[in-house]
Amino acid sequence: MERLVTVLLLSVLLLSSAGESAIVSYIRLPNSPADGLCAHLIQPYGYPCSEHTAQTNDGYLLGLQRVASNSRYLRGQYGPPVLLLHGLMMAGDAWFLNSPNQSLGFILADHGFDVWAGNVRGTHWSRRHVHLTEKDKDFWDWSWQELALYDLEGMARYIYNITNSKIFIVGHSQGTIMSLAAFTQPHIVSMVEAAALLSPISYLDHISSSFVLRLVKMHIDEVLCVMGIHELNFKSDCGTHMMDILCSEYVNCNELLTPVTGKNCCFNNSRIDFYLEYEPQPTSSKNLNHLFQMIREGTFRKYDYGIFKNLIRYGRFWPPAFDVSSIPNSLPLWMAYGGNDSLADVTDVQRTLKELKRQPEVLFLEEYGHIDFLLSVRSKEDVYDKMIRFLKSFRKFGSY
Repeated sequence: MERLVTVLLLSVLLLSSAGESAIVSYIRLPNSPADGLCAHLIQPYGYPCSEHTAQTNDGYLLGLQRVASNSRYLRGQYGPPVLLLHGLMMAGDAWFLNSPNQSLGFILADHGFDVWAGNVRGTHWSRRHVHLTEKDKDFWDWSWQELALYDLEGMARYIYNITNSKIFIVGHSQGTIMSLAAFTQPHIVSMVEAAALLSPISYLDHISSSFVLRLVKMHIDEVLCVMGIHELNFKSDCGTHMMDILCSEYVNCNELLTPVTGKNCCFNNSRIDFYLEYEPQPTSSKNLNHLFQMIREGTFRKYDYGIFKNLIRYGRFWPPAFDVSSIPNSLPLWMAYGGNDSLADVTDVQRTLKELKRQPEVLFLEEYGHIDFLLSVRSKEDVYDKMIRFLKSFRKFGSY
């Protein structure tokens, strides 16, 4: 069965990426506030929400959604700003997919935070550039390296300038890769008050996801690049049709996550159809290639272009590493990881913890898988309450 799932999902990946890219009809591209994430998912629950755009230094226009509690909004008072950074093939909507008392974005707003949901380039809410279009191959010439050094920096600086305040950062999965890489850069970390990382990743060489390891062994990332496939989009018309066939004819799509992320103890299977209205989001083939390089090489470093291109780009044969030991002592960190996580493996997380100069506050949940930290029905009690106590422990919060 697992091999069948791999073959079918691989077919979806190849066919949807090779076909014409088109977001399915139930979500329109955000050309106006009425089309944005605020109107789709946040305002219907009664939360004030405004759409913003941050421009990166390399020209991408990124969607940001600012969310507050009704009481603070009516008083014109915003709490301390917190930037939410989503995972791979997700977007800012991921923080609002469960009910208000289970979704971190809503919970933070209820606790008085000034919540900013980030959306990295290429996702549904961030598909614009100052001169490129999503049909240009150069639009997709990026990996998590650019997400860390340009997208995170651009969103953080925008929020910093609007609020005149250092920000809190909360990341999940790819959002933690971005964060840990960005925190090695003094000009970025200077804008950050503290950070909370869910399923933190900087190394991937002990990854145990059977599906991912099979794709790595097949070198599917390199195949996609050789084929000239730049965008990975399961939400193309072809991809959507293939997923419908897969779920109705061959497998229970409620169980598709297990071979990818590990067994999630508390994932709400009853909402899978709703989740699939928003996820998975597009990403670039280069991003997948960079992640697979991490798995093969056991490194946390910039994209490997090969010896000769590395010489041109980096002035050296091998890509420079992101040295997590250079993250300053002055940055407080909080991390949560799980024993059933097949992507953020315990061994890799512990390696990161050993390399950090300042030991973070750590929460380990033996039964949690990768998605539980985002969509568990118990995540508020198990994770978020403890994380919020950490964030509220700073004097910065008390000044609002």
